[in-house]
Amino acid sequence: MIRNGHGEAGGAKRPGPRARRAVRVWCDGCYDMVHYGHSNQLRQARAMGDHLIVGVHTDEEIAKHKGPPVFTQEERYKMVQAIKWVDEVVPAAPYVTTLETLDKYNCDFCVHGNDITLTVDGRDTYEEVKQAGRYRECKRTQGVSTTDLVGRMLLVTKAHHSSQEMSSEYREYADSFGKCPGGRNPWTGVSQFLQTSQKIIQFASGKEPQPGETVIYVAGAFDLFHIGHVDFLEKVYGLAERPYVIAGLHFDQEVNHYKGKNYPIMNLHERTLSVLACRYVSEVVIGAPYSVTAELLDHFKVDLVCHGKTEVVPDKDGSDPYEEPKRRGIFCQVDSGNDLTTDLIVQRIIKNRLEYEARNQKKEAKELAFQEAMRRQETQPEREIDCDF
Repeated sequence: MIRNGHGEAGGAKRPGPRARRAVRVWCDGCYDMVHYGHSNQLRQARAMGDHLIVGVHTDEEIAKHKGPPVFTQEERYKMVQAIKWVDEVVPAAPYVTTLETLDKYNCDFCVHGNDITLTVDGRDTYEEVKQAGRYRECKRTQGVSTTDLVGRMLLVTKAHHSSQEMSSEYREYADSFGKCPGGRNPWTGVSQFLQTSQKIIQFASGKEPQPGETVIYVAGAFDLFHIGHVDFLEKVYGLAERPYVIAGLHFDQEVNHYKGKNYPIMNLHERTLSVLACRYVSEVVIGAPYSVTAELLDHFKVDLVCHGKTEVVPDKDGSDPYEEPKRRGIFCQVDSGNDLTTDLIVQRIIKNRLEYEARNQKKEAKELAFQEAMRRQETQPEREIDCDF
């Protein structure tokens, strides 16, 4: 079991010594290619209790029931551990959630989104805890899924978002791959997520820098927020005794300018929530300037500016985007020890494209069956717990 050292970040307050017994909540899943939808589920689950324990399945279990994961189990354990609403991570959690598991970790109940999760033989993985009344449901975040993200990355290898005429081969591929049960094509609508101010408030800490804290600024695309980003931010966080890390996220057009191809895969709003969910980040600048200016440094009273080992692309005028912090002597290059990039993730997908396509089609078939079952129950009274706090 992995216990987090920054459990207070963004979570509910701990009960005092005379307060009621702490409510322990269990969540589990694959958490492959962790995105803001996963984070939102864990945020909602954490709000139902006082202590959140998250079980993460092994590579072997995922391959058996769903298909090959994009990330290794060790990478997935650490990604979940970095989400600020998570108190503990349980590696190698069983794929089927049982009362024995809940009792083993002293959990009162488990929480899952209002979508279906089936074993390889079609059984509901939460059947036992549902029958025992130890199951709670939270709202699934609309507009994003691992299947959707894989689809975006596969399409990124063709003519997606290109101003050039689509080839007939690509059009056929785009029309056939990754359609959701409603028939939406990922080529015609890459992101269906609608950002709201309420969602940002739910994810943000709302805390200002306090006297004695070291304000550290980092900037980048943070596209497909992944374990490479987490390792970098963890190292940055460790540079000060009392850090206050501000992450500047560049506009989509800016990212496309220096990354090229069809990047970013996630739009600015999606990237904002992904970074806000990280326990090492205190604040996010949405649409930060590419060059770190004197005005930005003065406004946020920045003490230190950090960048990783990735190449620094000059600004459009040819200048060094870190010229000002370097002039002030507050620039620091940080080696995270992890060379994973968004490009490498896409390469993982491409390498096993047929397997991932088969996995996505299999999951979409399950989602279609689930939606059909829900339609049949429309005439019956719904029993939904609204936990979108």
